[in-house]
Amino acid sequence: MKAVVVQEFGGPEGLAVVDLPAPEPVPGTVVVTTEAAGVGGVDALVRSGALAAFGFATGHVLGGEVAGVVSAAGEGVDPAWLGKRVWGMTGAGGGYAEQALVAADLLVELPGETSAVDAVTLGGSGVVAHFALRQVHLAAGEAVLVRGAGGGLGVMAVQLAARAGAASITATTSSPDRGQRLRELGATHLLDRSGAGERPDGFDVVIDVVGGTGVPALLTWLNPNGRLVSIGAVGGMPEGDLGAVLYRHFQRSLSVSTFSADTVPAAAKGAVAAELFAATARGELTSVVHEVLPLAEASKAHRALAAGEVFGRVALVV
Repeated sequence: MKAVVVQEFGGPEGLAVVDLPAPEPVPGTVVVTTEAAGVGGVDALVRSGALAAFGFATGHVLGGEVAGVVSAAGEGVDPAWLGKRVWGMTGAGGGYAEQALVAADLLVELPGETSAVDAVTLGGSGVVAHFALRQVHLAAGEAVLVRGAGGGLGVMAVQLAARAGAASITATTSSPDRGQRLRELGATHLLDRSGAGERPDGFDVVIDVVGGTGVPALLTWLNPNGRLVSIGAVGGMPEGDLGAVLYRHFQRSLSVSTFSADTVPAAAKGAVAAELFAATARGELTSVVHEVLPLAEASKAHRALAAGEVFGRVALVV
């Protein structure tokens, strides 16, 4: 089968299309014949080599989620899955391929009206955004900041915060055009990447996709009892002493956390993804697809990510 691997750490030119043996299902898994694979920020971090210390090596097949048709099932898997259109998380990789191995307990059957491209646009990003907002206990009437709102995670965080009844949603973005699109999705205030622009006096919740040097300053924008959760680090690791900043604001009872979907049980992830697909079919959420590219053009997708051009999600199709 054809697959996209990291042939050399660094820029998008380090990706290569290669022939690999098709995966065989092991107990508890299925093989999905891929129709679409999502392209996300974690893929870019793995490709760059930034996560090499966590065991990612050259030859790794990128891609954490796919949608397609179940073509084989391993021992212990209900054979009724065979032939069904599904979405599923592949874990740390394996999605940029004509066939992908998915744990059966991570499968969600797709409604007839949900395309494979929409599934990988909504699924992984929506699951992370949903549980991140739950982790910070977002309540109706609170003020929310989404930093890095133009990507797949940010777009879903804006929509889900609006759906949860946030009183205001401030979005950081790189251009007026993106800002207008974010307003259409639920944003009420806009900031540029430097933090300039109109915003409330403070925030109850900050959803940070970016990380990097700006994190300590975000803590000073939080209201008393404010909560910040990091769901990405596309801008690199935070710099400065976050603990020192927190202690300087001790009497304001601030909290900072990280969130990974790896800590959520499979059944809960599947239930949320299914509801996201259903809500989109009802017109309550929007699938924001930046571009659809053939699998062989994965490097083009990563160049767009690196250039900051992507609004929403890029999907690779087979």
